[in-house]
Formats: sequence, structure tokens, C-alpha cells
Amino acid sequence: MFNGLIREIAKVKFYQNNILSLNAKYRPKIGDSIAVNGACLSVISVQKNGFELELSKESRTHLALENLKDRVHIEPALRYKDRIDGHLMQGHIDGLGVLEKIVPNENGLDFYLSLPAHLMPLMANKGSIGVDGVSLTINEVFESQIRLTLIPLSLKDTLFKEYKIGRRIHIESDLLARYIRSQLQAKKGLSWEEVERISYLY
Repeated sequence: MFNGLIREIAKVKFYQNNILSLNAKYRPKIGDSIAVNGACLSVISVQKNGFELELSKESRTHLALENLKDRVHIEPALRYKDRIDGHLMQGHIDGLGVLEKIVPNENGLDFYLSLPAHLMPLMANKGSIGVDGVSLTINEVFESQIRLTLIPLSLKDTLFKEYKIGRRIHIESDLLARYIRSQLQAKKGLSWEEVERISYLY
């Protein structure tokens, strides 16, 4: 599990033969889980100045591999008793959004992202979303898009300030929203007791 706060911006040494090699200050152990642009990957080797991760066929099918170059967001998995400042995330990418528009506001930027149709029912005003591994709040939901507001601190601590129109972005929907939708699809209705039980997963 992760909480959507970027630990470090790592430099990509190479990505080839399904292996991603990163230069980073963080020192994991072999087998550790690291979220790279929000995608949970396993460490397979550790070097003096970084580490390597392997991408499975499943991961390669769902990720924006073209962004595994230059620099990436990384976050190590949470440990018990760690403080959660963002929201709980699994590192499972639900789909790819596309950055359609960037609008400056008084102290930051608004990002307008188009999303696949299957993700739109999981979006809610003021709900949580994982965007390339960063926990953000949805400020507005449209028919096929969402609007996110990035404050100066978010821009400072992430790569968002470098994003260009047309970039594909990893999207992880809210964990609670996914479970509730799954239950609703499996049966005609959902009692408040069941909603409360699902909320305990948080």
C-alpha cells in the first residue's frame, strides 16, 4: 500500500528487456515494492547508486511505457504505523488518462484530464485520485474529463510542472469507490451496513 506522497524523483538509467534501472538516493531491499509513477513494481537488484525493477507482461500492458525515461516519481510501500497524509493507494493502475488542457490559476495550475469511459463512474467531486502516483483531489467532474488543481507545493515536489498537453498519465481510482462499484455490479443493492464494512478497508 502507498499514500500518494512522492518520496523522491529518481533518474532513469535505462529501460530495456523489461528491466527499469533507476538512480536514486532511496535504498530498498530486494523484493521491496516501489511505486514508480504510481505503478507498484518489485525491486530485483540494488546497486550503489540505485536499483532495478522488473515489469511483468501485465504491467507493460497497462502502463505508459513512453514515460519511463528521464525522471520518474517513486514512493516506497507504507509500513505499519506510518502516517497517511494522502490517501490509501494500491499501486494498481486502472487506466490511462490524457492531459488535454493546462490552465494557470492564481497560485498554481488546473489540469484537465480525459479518462476512459470505465473510470468515469468512479470519479466524484472532492474525491481522491492517484495521478502518476500522486494523491490529488478531484475538483470537478465532466462527462469524460476531470479537473485537478495543483498547488505550488505539488508542483515543486513532483514532475507535474514539466507535463505537456497529450501526455498519457497513470490513473488509480479511489479504493473505496472501486469496492462499492464491484459490490453494486454483483448485486441489485448495497445496504448501509455493507458500505460501512467496505469503508473499514481504509
